[in-house]
Amino acid sequence: MSVSLKEEISQEVEKRRTFAIISHPDAGKTTLTEKLLLFGGAIREAGSVKARKASRHATSDWMEIEKQRGISVTSSVMQFDYNGHRINILDTPGHQDFSEDTYRTLTAADSAVMLIDVAKGVEPQTIKLFQVCSKRGIPIFTFINKLDREGQSPFDLMEEIERVLGIRSVPMNWPIGMGRDLCGVYDRMKNQVELFNGKDHSTIEVRKVDDYNDPIIREMAGDFMTDQLIADLELLDVAGDQFDFEKVSKGELTPVFFGSAVNNFGVQTFLENFLQLAPKPASRQTTDGIIEPTNEKFTGYVFKIQANMNPAHRDRIAFLRICSGRFDRGMSVKHVRAGKDIKLSQPQQFLAQDRDIVESAYPGDIIGLFDPGIFRIGDSLAQGGNVEFNELPTFSPEIFAKVTVKNALKHKQYQKGIDQLTEEGTIQVFRTTSFEDTILGVVGQLQFEVFEYRMRAEYGVEIQLHRMTYQFARWIIDDKIDPSKFRINSTLVKDKKDNYVVLFENEYAMRTAMEKNPTAKFLETAP
Repeated sequence: MSVSLKEEISQEVEKRRTFAIISHPDAGKTTLTEKLLLFGGAIREAGSVKARKASRHATSDWMEIEKQRGISVTSSVMQFDYNGHRINILDTPGHQDFSEDTYRTLTAADSAVMLIDVAKGVEPQTIKLFQVCSKRGIPIFTFINKLDREGQSPFDLMEEIERVLGIRSVPMNWPIGMGRDLCGVYDRMKNQVELFNGKDHSTIEVRKVDDYNDPIIREMAGDFMTDQLIADLELLDVAGDQFDFEKVSKGELTPVFFGSAVNNFGVQTFLENFLQLAPKPASRQTTDGIIEPTNEKFTGYVFKIQANMNPAHRDRIAFLRICSGRFDRGMSVKHVRAGKDIKLSQPQQFLAQDRDIVESAYPGDIIGLFDPGIFRIGDSLAQGGNVEFNELPTFSPEIFAKVTVKNALKHKQYQKGIDQLTEEGTIQVFRTTSFEDTILGVVGQLQFEVFEYRMRAEYGVEIQLHRMTYQFARWIIDDKIDPSKFRINSTLVKDKKDNYVVLFENEYAMRTAMEKNPTAKFLETAP
């Protein structure tokens, strides 16, 4: 019996889970990603991020600068199958200095996994990323990592999540001990105990119990830790939040799981619960209203462009989130911004740097399209009709530098590098209104290092960056813009689309400008 296209799409959508992992540096994000890939059979052994000089690097880090520094600089995407689900993980940079690329990647996710270090709690980077997810109202699942080390009490961590992030939490499991005393975790939903066997977690030992008063736990953990567990769980039962699926779906309540990714402890339990609770690909807002994933017409949008993924071929890949319909290799679709039909002949799916040609894909999947220079971030592709997804926002940079080329003869290569890296979202480019100087803006300092490195390695151009004192950028909308009003502690520039932007040295300068220009609108993101 043949299945109709709509039914086929519907069945595939049910299987899909597309999520991003958000965390601060060193919370263990790359390790968790690798353990999830191991369960999916996507890799045979996990690389150690610590062994930076070794030839084996973390699977999700592919750019040379990432290998040198042992960090994830760009957001990459990985796909694997587990228990009848097709999983797409969007790996976002976790280092201090990250980029707009990170923010934009989160728009392609249907949910987020927030990773927290048991000792350090909620850290600054996590807060920034959480806010982007929170604005979109997507479900957030929390994995409290490094339970095999000494850390804060679980109650203090839950209190911190609520105080700092403003979201209530519901623990799905609860630690029995911590650090050297770690015995296991108690699963509150399934009434079972997962035992901690030190370093060996090739097999996971689970004991079924009646409840947390079961004598099996006392036998396993001893009197002191069992009494502590009972006291904690009785308090949670009375005073803690109850699990509420609707609140989780709206991003108002986060399910919390405890574990240790490096020891593979609690990861499989987390994955299996996550797949049950996380949402399938959702409907998306377009200029023409909402489009459902089960709509038979193919649609998708470009959320990231990466140049030189394979330095030998100098290629550019546009990452496309499929929003509806079925994608087939070689299909013709409308490039809405350009207003013309294009053929998608070399679609690829990723396991970090490894790529496979894909024959078909469905809503929630991320595919890479070979880009001869026709795509921009935010571009919509559609089968029939002019479907346009709401444009991805341009975030306000926080660090600025004037750029000059050391060798004037390299101007052509310099311009090519600037154009490509701006389209990728690595940097934002502004031009001064008076002298046509080039000013670069980034969200995080490391982006300047990445920019310098890539200009040298990929375009053969040596550049010099001169840091500027500006801290804020605001897009200005006004009928009459007078440059003379922006001379003290601020400057007027134009972005790549010729919109006026004011750069300010401090908040006082920004407030003063707003008072002096009461009719003007000052926007944090590009209009």
